[in-house]
Amino acid sequence: MRMVLATGNAGKLAELTRMLEGYGVEVVSQAYLGIDPPVETGVTFVENALLKARHCAEHSGLPAAADDSGLVVPALDGEPGVYSARYAGPEGDDAANNRKLLAELAACDGDRRATFHCVMVYLRHGADPAPLIAHGSWHGSIAEAPRGTQGFGYDPLFEDPELGRTGAELDAPEKDARSHRGQALRALIDGLAAELRR
Repeated sequence: MRMVLATGNAGKLAELTRMLEGYGVEVVSQAYLGIDPPVETGVTFVENALLKARHCAEHSGLPAAADDSGLVVPALDGEPGVYSARYAGPEGDDAANNRKLLAELAACDGDRRATFHCVMVYLRHGADPAPLIAHGSWHGSIAEAPRGTQGFGYDPLFEDPELGRTGAELDAPEKDARSHRGQALRALIDGLAAELRR
């Protein structure tokens, strides 16, 4: 089975491809197929994930999967939320986003709780009226300074409370077992497997 993954993020592509090994699914990125990403106009993770998957399915003629994920910090009224990847502006990178997050939290009352959310969707075709939708969440807190060299995005700042380590200090299997994306992907795979057994 061939599926297009609606992302240009190399870290996400590697993470999701690794987790789909052994399922008989060939994953190709939208960039590989020459598909430009759509403008993300949704105000929720669900809306953006559906928008991205539908765009890829329509332009490729293949089943498509997409995720939309981000960090929600209650002390910042839910920011960066759906704007996590572009929190520091459209030209900002992961380091700039992390610097902005630390600066914004420095002005708060000390509440450093945070939750990573991931919504993953799968569309069988561009007009699929009943997509599979899965959600995962990873609760933790924001560290005082970046730690670790693994992962991407906010991983160097996001500390898992049980392990006392940031996402960037976890190896790939540890992160996959705990992360919001790992949870969402496992739920999506369960849904796909149930559908194939029908």
